[in-house]
Amino acid sequence: MGLAFAPQAAAEEQRVVLAWLPSDTSVEQLAAAGFSPGVMSAGLGEVPPAQTFLDIGQGNRVFDSLYDSALPELHGDRSRWWREVVERAESAPAEIEPGLLRSTLEAPGVRSRFSEVRRASLDRLLPPGGNDLLIAIASPTEMSDEPLPIGIAGRGFDGNLTSDSTRMDGYVLSTDVAPTILAALGVEVPAAMSGQPIRSEGSVDPAAIESLVQRMNVISSRRGPVVGLNVVIWLAALLIVALLGRGRLARTAVRVVGLTIVYLPLVLLLGAALEPSQTAEQLLVLFLSPLLSGLTLLLLRGYRALAVASALTVLAYVIDVIAGSPLTSLSLLGPNPGLGVRFYGIGNELEALLAVLVVAGTGAALTGFARSASRRACAIAFVVVGLIAAFVFAVGRFGADVGAAIVFPVGAAVATVAVAGRGRRTAALTVIAAPFAVLALLALVDLVSGANAHLTRSVLDAGGLGDLADVAQRRLQLSARSFGRPVLLAFLPLVAAIAVAAYVQRDRLRVWLEGAPAMRTGLLGALAATAIGTLANDSGALLLEIGTAYLLVFTGFVWAESDGNSGKAPSQTKSYTSVTHT
Repeated sequence: MGLAFAPQAAAEEQRVVLAWLPSDTSVEQLAAAGFSPGVMSAGLGEVPPAQTFLDIGQGNRVFDSLYDSALPELHGDRSRWWREVVERAESAPAEIEPGLLRSTLEAPGVRSRFSEVRRASLDRLLPPGGNDLLIAIASPTEMSDEPLPIGIAGRGFDGNLTSDSTRMDGYVLSTDVAPTILAALGVEVPAAMSGQPIRSEGSVDPAAIESLVQRMNVISSRRGPVVGLNVVIWLAALLIVALLGRGRLARTAVRVVGLTIVYLPLVLLLGAALEPSQTAEQLLVLFLSPLLSGLTLLLLRGYRALAVASALTVLAYVIDVIAGSPLTSLSLLGPNPGLGVRFYGIGNELEALLAVLVVAGTGAALTGFARSASRRACAIAFVVVGLIAAFVFAVGRFGADVGAAIVFPVGAAVATVAVAGRGRRTAALTVIAAPFAVLALLALVDLVSGANAHLTRSVLDAGGLGDLADVAQRRLQLSARSFGRPVLLAFLPLVAAIAVAAYVQRDRLRVWLEGAPAMRTGLLGALAATAIGTLANDSGALLLEIGTAYLLVFTGFVWAESDGNSGKAPSQTKSYTSVTHT
């Protein structure tokens, strides 16, 4: 089938054509044909082709698990099928309106300026003239989460494709297509569409897009062998050293392995920069993390080593997200591209571990570097560090993680209250007010800066209390379902056992922390951040397990620093000099 724009039509009014190409069309072919190339996330997780088409037409999408039923199959009666699709969409806790693009284009003089062509041939597509726009997408053919090649030709498109939905060079979402069409035709984009108009940036570079896709395709599959297997190896080495040394080397081994796990996210950033093979990345993580741990312990003693390791890891991510998260997005602990939710800033995995590193790490720093600090000074330190972390990891132009605006302030507030020794009522009000105050501040920052972030689009742009309720319901449903995922369900009994053990041994834990009150309050704050993160995020089980793991790392370090009897750290004196509170 040939396709061309009529020159006279181009001179009078803008037209947009959406052309569906053969499924084997490549990014290289689109670039060679004169298109601004990219790839398009086909859906949230694995979806059938029909779901991709529906998501494009409605400009919004949710996980299949949030619908009350599976997508019906089309068997002849299209009108009945469409009724079932609409009924299914009404069950989702979001503004899902199938066919919203088509109904929006029904305005007089608009519908005739848009056309959709199925089974178009790339070699017979002619470039658009004037302000016309040609959008070409490789057709999905089966249940998949693989990205689809997409190209756009027209005025203003002369580089790789991107959008505010992804902020990645060469990557866009299926929900971005409808807003792009409407924006080109000068039609207001409905609030129910969550996608963002596609644009081009930089130069046309199909090789960079292919490299990006290759890296993103391996992120999910590498997490187990590179992260999980290496942690198992380190823990096995810890057990062997403890047994062979008959306990004499146990404390040293716990320090080394603890810092190794703290440095793990930092080394994964290096892996994202190098983009090595799986074996090379396994070896890089396996040996470099313990090497950094050993060097830190050679240069620093006690809680200073833990504080520095935590600070270096957190600082690396702070710098990267401020720079646009080019490495965080490709790290094995970055946003999960297989789910197609978001491709920039930090994801739930990083939120969980960074919350512990920030709050408990502040306690370690105060214990190691400021033993004589007053309660007031320690409280200020927790507040300042918590607010900075919340700003960097939650604001739309940086980390863009709404959950970070909740967990970091809660963690800092709990630690601050514990330091200051306030009454229960004051403590409760402080902890409750902190995340709301930070959310309001970050919303203001997003609005003023025009960050167009997830917080702004999902909360501030909601059409009323009903839409806000849908956002909350959607997150709670996803959080509840996360506890049923097999890979997470397997570790929940271990998390429960750790929680029970911590409660039973709470007096012993208190003794270990007698000489390190700042560390104690830091752990309390990190525990609160993990708990609230489990409740407030759409991946509750994931945050619970990762947060618990890092809390266990810090608790192990506390044990290693105690003398085993009094619980006081070597050369550690009672901190928090007395101050008068007004």
